[in-house]
Amino acid sequence: MATVGTLTSTPLPDPMTNPDFDGVNTIGTSSTPEKVPFEPSKHLNFMPPSKVYSMEELGYPQSRGVSPIGVSEPFPLFSAEAIQQMRKEVLSDEVFSKWKYSSELAQCQLRGYATDCAPFVYDAWKSPETLGIISKIAGVDLVPAMDFEIGHVNLAVYSEEEKNKALNEMVAKANRAADEGKDWEDGDPIVDWHTDSYPFVCVTMLSDCTRMVGGETALRRGDGEVFKVRGPQMGYAVILQGRYIEHQALRALGGTERISMVTSFRPRASLIKDDTVLTTVRPISDLGELYLQFAEYRFDILQDRFRHANKLMRDQQRARRSFDTARLKQFIREQMEFLEHMDKEIVEDDKVVKGKVDDCYLLSEDLKLERSKKRRAAVA
Repeated sequence: MATVGTLTSTPLPDPMTNPDFDGVNTIGTSSTPEKVPFEPSKHLNFMPPSKVYSMEELGYPQSRGVSPIGVSEPFPLFSAEAIQQMRKEVLSDEVFSKWKYSSELAQCQLRGYATDCAPFVYDAWKSPETLGIISKIAGVDLVPAMDFEIGHVNLAVYSEEEKNKALNEMVAKANRAADEGKDWEDGDPIVDWHTDSYPFVCVTMLSDCTRMVGGETALRRGDGEVFKVRGPQMGYAVILQGRYIEHQALRALGGTERISMVTSFRPRASLIKDDTVLTTVRPISDLGELYLQFAEYRFDILQDRFRHANKLMRDQQRARRSFDTARLKQFIREQMEFLEHMDKEIVEDDKVVKGKVDDCYLLSEDLKLERSKKRRAAVA
């Protein structure tokens, strides 16, 4: 696969600094953090992204997703104080002991903890002000997909020795590739190639990336070419319509940690299509809680759609219009497909293998073949 560079070369402003930032030393070692209320006027530090790329610019038809928007450039979202409070909640003993998962896509993930032990994180992503920012950039009114998906964390930690070794290896490989006239690509991403389960994600960086190299998000264009969206700095975010674009998170070298927070979103309006899947999240979730919240919001959508259809039929009758049989039957078929999709996604508990993700989350045949080779190599 060819790599066709980054989306832009415009440098980001200097990342925020905080004298209380103690980085990797806080991971999994803190007690229950002090409760701090989320205050939008104090904890949001939003500046619009320098560029937002449409699905068409990425080589996809607008009809592919739920919005014409594909991905944003990194933009400031949260203040330094907000990021520090998020870190304190996310990296507590309680979260690591109860909500830590691992899968083929990523070795360390923290999920489902927000409602129980991260009130600041929960309120930050539920805030109307935050949702207004996310929705405006995404081009569609969005809400968090489920409470379980608020503040999902991908985490990688390195010792000083591992950091230096990885950085030296990267430099050596890049130099060899340059000598051979080739583009070098990191073959050891933090999160492997995938599509997301939900329409949109907002990826927020919780680590200080000042001295790091890499850390980009690689995207596959509609023509199969790959380019990299610059990795966000601490407190910055990227918005991606990840359900419909294959992507991976590349390593950030030169640091001892990379902690990113991923919150998933879906359209607020019930009449917009909802083709959420549970493929990548089913093996790394409390199935009872995941299925409950999935069924709950999907049944709410159905109720809204049925109320809307009833009102439409009554209005047509009062206006002395002919009954539209074909339209009603089409509506019924669409809701049957909606329920059949739900039934397919809710897999029996005993058939779900923890951490094991099948290849249906991939769209490209070459990536499926590559993933299959990696599995065979791991077994051998």
